[in-house]
Amino acid sequence: MSKLMVGFFTILLLGIGLQARAVDYILPDLDGQMQSLDQYKGKWLIVNYWATWCGTCLKELPDLISLHEEHMDGDIVVVGINFETISNERLKTFVAKHSIPYTILRTEPVPMTPLGPVPALPATYIIDPGGKTVAGEVGIVTQKNLEDYIEGRKVVSDSVTIKTQLNGDIKS
Repeated sequence: MSKLMVGFFTILLLGIGLQARAVDYILPDLDGQMQSLDQYKGKWLIVNYWATWCGTCLKELPDLISLHEEHMDGDIVVVGINFETISNERLKTFVAKHSIPYTILRTEPVPMTPLGPVPALPATYIIDPGGKTVAGEVGIVTQKNLEDYIEGRKVVSDSVTIKTQLNGDIKS
């Protein structure tokens, strides 16, 4: 996919998805238990749409696994959403074979999800600790670019809080 198209889809994801809230999204996990993205409120949530047949999804998998493992006890959580029609047993085998340690949820491919569109795979959304979708990307993401984005958002958030405190605008 050309850089122009990836840029277009990124803008499309951001424009449509930024109004979405994670609290409205409930999907089954690999054991059939319904899981709400709301359970991750208070943490940065990386939601990655992927499929077993997607070569670029496999390329970014080591970065997502590493991000999860380095931050699972911290403030970043990775959740994969399998976006294809596949048997649960086949999906479980794939997840085990690739040692994916983070939560995997399932959905059938749809043109619009509660987080926004998924025009191509992989597609990743970032949800802030308040449950608001703040970014989206179509194509490969890396651990470094996800961490850098989140760190940048934290700095902006911290400076707004400090400025608000200095201006005496805090309301109890």
